[in-house]
Amino acid sequence: MFKKARIGSLDRALSRRSILESAAAFLSVPFIAKATAAWAQEKLAGSGEVVVFSYGGSYTQGVRKNVYEPFTKATGIAVVDVTADIAEPQVRAMNRAGRVDWDVALIDGQNYPTMHEAGLFQPVDYSLWDDEALKGAPQSARLSDAVVAFRSTTLLAYDERSFPKGGPQNWTDFWNVKAFPGPRGLSAVARHMVLALAADGVPNSDRWPLTDDKVDRALRKLAEIKPSIAKWWTAGGEPVQALINREFVMTSCYDGRALSAIRQGAPIRMVWSGGNLVYVYWTVLKGGPNNGNAQKFVAYLNRAQSAAGFTLGTNLTGPNVNQLLHLPANIVPLLSITEENASQVVPQDDAWLAAKRPDGKTNVDHLQERWLAWRAQ
Repeated sequence: MFKKARIGSLDRALSRRSILESAAAFLSVPFIAKATAAWAQEKLAGSGEVVVFSYGGSYTQGVRKNVYEPFTKATGIAVVDVTADIAEPQVRAMNRAGRVDWDVALIDGQNYPTMHEAGLFQPVDYSLWDDEALKGAPQSARLSDAVVAFRSTTLLAYDERSFPKGGPQNWTDFWNVKAFPGPRGLSAVARHMVLALAADGVPNSDRWPLTDDKVDRALRKLAEIKPSIAKWWTAGGEPVQALINREFVMTSCYDGRALSAIRQGAPIRMVWSGGNLVYVYWTVLKGGPNNGNAQKFVAYLNRAQSAAGFTLGTNLTGPNVNQLLHLPANIVPLLSITEENASQVVPQDDAWLAAKRPDGKTNVDHLQERWLAWRAQ
């Protein structure tokens, strides 16, 4: 059963979480509910409820059908989903007020370090995890007080109709307007200037931290392609729609958005080489009303069949690689956790972005200032 508390507006629910995409056609995975029910009853059975932050829209529809309903059926714990644009301001405000009304929240990777240092999260109870989940989710995804909920990669996507003999294979090709002519799109997010470093030959291992000399190099490279950029997109749905409408021949794009469009038949190809990988974390909030149920919820999410349900329902991919055994074969090559795709992307240095410079500004704020100044030229 479900209860729902409403915070904010559905019209704004995806304003920053623009990587979320429509998944209405993929909301039926009964095999997952059956497979996870027996497992969940071993350690995760309970009663009452758990209050979980949600982005709203198609994300909430997909996760309810594919994760929350099976979780409730298997454990007896009801899910109350609260909807807002983003979780971080509310989590901080509840903590300051000494009244935490939520149990579980999704926290962006670049916000996690400072919130971790502030002690806003409970340690994750990994004793509730089964052996398969612990082995399937890499240690890097299992922090002391947070677990990767999903991976989001900003990658190169192109319209295969524009390049019937073969499209771009990397960011160097994106910059090659002679070999691959046509209008392009690029993200207006400042940290995505790292994609220009890939185009300029910077090895993946040297991309981060994005020091001042690398910023200078990235902006010089961006100046070369700037005349071919038809739009600096801001909302996650823009690049996919522009490709479908043939407004772009290629663009930077969130992998979840591209995956959703491809599953619905769009002629889009994904290129993983040099993509920028970010993490969003599940966290159990300190002082939440249902801590025990929250720990069971997080443990359930990271079992392979549950992770597969999350992927099918949201087109966002959690870290447990064992879910690949429970997904349709045509979807697997399009996910960031396959060995081939994972080897080509570069994890964003969230700790560096959150760190303060000598002038007291964070690195991410400094990057934004440099970016806006360059865009204004």
